[in-house]
This record gives sequence, structure tokens and C-alpha cells, in this order.
Amino acid sequence: MPHDLPESSKKVESALLEQGFHCPIVQFSSTTKTSKDAAAAIGCTLEQIGKSIVFKTRHTNKPVLVLASGPNRVNEKTLELYVGEPVDKADANFVKESTGYAIGGVPPLGHAHPVDIFIDEDLLKCEEVWTAAGTSNSVFKICRNDLLKIPAKVINIK
Repeated sequence: MPHDLPESSKKVESALLEQGFHCPIVQFSSTTKTSKDAAAAIGCTLEQIGKSIVFKTRHTNKPVLVLASGPNRVNEKTLELYVGEPVDKADANFVKESTGYAIGGVPPLGHAHPVDIFIDEDLLKCEEVWTAAGTSNSVFKICRNDLLKIPAKVINIK
């Protein structure tokens, strides 16, 4: 493992290796916090960006992560049908506490606590997807077949 990675990216790298994925983490000097920033830094399409959006269930206070394609918005009413209760967008403290990562760096695996994960079906149209790797300027590329191996449910988020 590279020693120049921040601790949060090292956690992501370990989680990737534990799952059997060999996805090198790429760090940029500029931010990759937003989908547009990430696509510009990487040189890929906006559709190839898997952005992590964390919600909090209203009654049971559970974290729910949606890995959405860059240009897509999550229809919260649709998500609530899959989750089985109302959801609210999580605040920064809840995101950090439940996933172990700050907003803008939340990966789709390697979380501090169990998180229900939903993957936007539009991401499966891409051969390769880029997603956050623990910081607001680090990412990793994962192929569609490996993305499907992450314990998650593929849904239409619209």
C-alpha cells in the first residue's frame, strides 16, 4: 500500500483489497468533491461518476447510502419505498459518524458501521465507474462487474 495516502484513503484501499478488488486510489491536487469536479479531474463523463449520497431514516435513524450516477438526482419518495420508511438527507456529523468519512469522500464500502447501500441502475450502463476514496480529492475506478459484487441493491433512483 502506498504510504502517502491519507488514513481515510488507506481504509478504503484495505476495504477494496478485503473484497478482492484491485482498484488503485488516485489522488488529485484539486477537489473531486462534486461530480463535475471529479469528472473534470479524471477526464471521464459525468455519468461515470458514482456520487455517494447519505440519508438517515426518519424513524430508526439508520444510514442509507445511494451511489448515484453523476447527473442524477435521488427521488426521496422512490427511495422511501425501498427503505420502508421516510428518509432525510443526513447532516455532515451523521455522515461522518455512520460511515467514517466526511461528505465528499464517502466510498461505497469500508464504512465504520453497517450501511444499507443502493446503487443507481444508470451506473450499470458504464463499463467503469469512478467513486470517492475517503477524501474530497481521492477516487478509485471500479468496473461494472465488481460494482455489482458490493453488497447493495440496484434500484431506479428517479
